[in-house]
Amino acid sequence: MRILITGGAGFIGSHLCDRLLDDGHEVIAMDNLITGHLRNIAHLRDNERFQFIRHDVTHYIEVSEKLDAILHLASLPSPVDYLEMPIKTLKVGALGTHNALGLAKAKGARFLLASTSEVYGDPKIHPQPETYWGNVNPVGPRGVYDESKRFAEAMTMAYHRAHSVPTRIARIFNTFGERMRLDDGRVVPNFICQALLGEPLTVYDQGRRTRAFCYVSDMVEGMVRLLLSDYAEPVNLGNPQEMTILEFAHRVLQVTGSDSEITFVRPKDERTRDDPHVRQPDISLARQVLDWAPQVSLEQGLRRSLSWFQNRLQEEGLLKH
Repeated sequence: MRILITGGAGFIGSHLCDRLLDDGHEVIAMDNLITGHLRNIAHLRDNERFQFIRHDVTHYIEVSEKLDAILHLASLPSPVDYLEMPIKTLKVGALGTHNALGLAKAKGARFLLASTSEVYGDPKIHPQPETYWGNVNPVGPRGVYDESKRFAEAMTMAYHRAHSVPTRIARIFNTFGERMRLDDGRVVPNFICQALLGEPLTVYDQGRRTRAFCYVSDMVEGMVRLLLSDYAEPVNLGNPQEMTILEFAHRVLQVTGSDSEITFVRPKDERTRDDPHVRQPDISLARQVLDWAPQVSLEQGLRRSLSWFQNRLQEEGLLKH
């Protein structure tokens, strides 16, 4: 197939490029490089089945060649980004998704939306099944991201129902691995970088909130299986092994061998306002429809990621060789 990946120079997008090229497909990565980076796809530059297009998907998308599939990952998922660029975040979810769906319709291509567990907001049902409609504050600072994805899901299903576009919706839960930005602002790069630099691990709200972390290769496998399936409704993709943020901090210290201390702090901005108290995917549907479940343990994923974070810190001059 010839496949377009919007957000293809980002964290998960670049790993999808690798996987789909390995599977023999032709891949076009599209990215405006606001949060993505060319270093994530530099190793693909000489691959004759790979193409990069620098483009902002909030503007009309034109691809002259045929397309068999579009994976729409363009987004600003980090709190650092959507708090700084709230309107851009909404535009990517609304205009970007509309443009990508319009292209899928024109090309007769199947379409996969990378949605998020954030559509569930601060959930009152735990763990979260796909049937749960969520508990989102639409006017809070976090709402620009949550509602952008909720709108994107609604738009995707509208194109499916009104235009018979073969759509897929992946509700992605916390994913980690190589190529995450050092300044991503989320807990995995924060803790790993702090541990490697010997700095205190900064934990918000006494570390009582929970998350469930999925290694990127497992996430990519789930997304590829969903793309190739015939299932049009949303599907949760994530690791159901829930833990508190404080527990996660101790896991990072164990894997890195760091002597860093853990300190409890209050955030200086609105980063944790409306932050979910719990997060755990119910993946019963993914098991049933895709025969999918995570295979990489948290410890294995952290160990695989460690050298990449060390190298990036060295490249930035923050860590000595």
